[in-house]
Amino acid sequence: MMMASLKRLLLGASLIAVGYLAGNLSLFSHVRAQDADGGPSDDATKKVALANEALRSAVDQLRLESRYEAVSKDINTYAVMVGGVNAQQDLESGAGVDPETFATLYVAAFNLKNLNIRDENLSDWLNMNLLNFDAEGHLTYENKIVRIYPVSRLKKLDSQRRVLIGEVRPEKKK
Repeated sequence: MMMASLKRLLLGASLIAVGYLAGNLSLFSHVRAQDADGGPSDDATKKVALANEALRSAVDQLRLESRYEAVSKDINTYAVMVGGVNAQQDLESGAGVDPETFATLYVAAFNLKNLNIRDENLSDWLNMNLLNFDAEGHLTYENKIVRIYPVSRLKKLDSQRRVLIGEVRPEKKK
């Protein structure tokens, strides 16, 4: 009986020692998912900066046409690329918001409720006191669940985006 226990103890200690040695001696090469690089190339960085300038210009024009209202002071790229949305009206009506608005609101509510961090980059019209989570964890505004637009509206906006960027020609009205 004692001999069997001693054999098990020696076997366990041997396995631990072999594992320790294999780990410290680097007998096996390290596997890397991705090498960490310094980010995008200089050329890509310049193109992103140019795209940002173009988006800012588009936001200015859409605002002049009363076609753009965002929850954030940052650019809502989705809203720009579909030709504008009114996130304030969408949010307050409870009929749904665009995906980028939803993400912005969700992160802002999470940071405020869980980390006590207030996002100072949100639009002045947005009342953060009305943004919350219900008992099931759904994002709410004015005690109404905030949802992303229905699929039918997303499809319509995607069609509009395709026309705006020149991928398809607009349908002629009969």
